[in-house]
Amino acid sequence: MVPLLLVLLLALILFGAGFALKALWWIAVIVLVVWILGFIIRPAASAAARAAGTDGDEHAVNGTRA
Repeated sequence: MVPLLLVLLLALILFGAGFALKALWWIAVIVLVVWILGFIIRPAASAAARAAGTDGDEHAVNGTRA
């Protein structure tokens, strides 16, 4: 009976680890896509700021430039 319980416990642990690893792979893929999109979107925002005559790093505080 004990060996059967150990085998079932091992199967449960391996199933849980496999599911967790698969979930972590999906999270890693999502993070990679967001990271790549950041490289694509940021230059477009910088180009728009240059076209507006700013460098995109100015922050207005109460109507004044800091």
